[in-house]
Amino acid sequence: MLHSKPKEDTYLHKGLRKQLIETLREKGIKDERLLNAINAIPRHFFLDPAFERIAYEDRAFPISAGQTISQPYTVAYQTELLEVKKFDKVLEVGTGSAYQSCVLAELGATVYTIERQKELYDLTGKFFLLNRYPNIKRFYGDGYEGLPGYAPFDKIIITAAAPYVPQKLLEQLKPGGVMVAPIGEGEGQKMTRITKDKDGNIHTEVFGDFVFVPMLQGKNNH
Repeated sequence: MLHSKPKEDTYLHKGLRKQLIETLREKGIKDERLLNAINAIPRHFFLDPAFERIAYEDRAFPISAGQTISQPYTVAYQTELLEVKKFDKVLEVGTGSAYQSCVLAELGATVYTIERQKELYDLTGKFFLLNRYPNIKRFYGDGYEGLPGYAPFDKIIITAAAPYVPQKLLEQLKPGGVMVAPIGEGEGQKMTRITKDKDGNIHTEVFGDFVFVPMLQGKNNH
């Protein structure tokens, strides 16, 4: 899917993106840097050509390996909570289509992104748009383990439903760092922001309700 031929980013696509940005503003997204980053990324490049005309609707779409590309509002909401600054070192758990990775990279972060689905990991390796972002570093692995060899991280974002906050990821968060994750099992999750203060104490804030695919353990190399 992702290795189909590069598609053009036409005036029509750019116009549809501007409409999407207005929708996100109306839904309460205020961070202009974030809105500009989303406006800079051709979302239709991440989808099968069959979805090209509806790529800028504010909804999730299926991608390979039974996964989804998240709704733009969800991506924006989660990223806004993360408060990404230029040069932040960000761990992303769940590369998926790499759309979220590109949003973080467009904000100037260095992104360390882990994908457990070998099929998706291989597909994103062939995805032409990632050539634009040398600040995205991709890894095939188990998100529950994080990337201890590259820790600590300023920010951590989990893009799948975690039943609990993985302890190993908390350990890889820098003092003063922030993690944003949808926490909960079953039908829905609570978007949760975890802040580690300078003394290593953990502070938790709970925000809105979302629905994500489950965060699974181990690697899947099928």
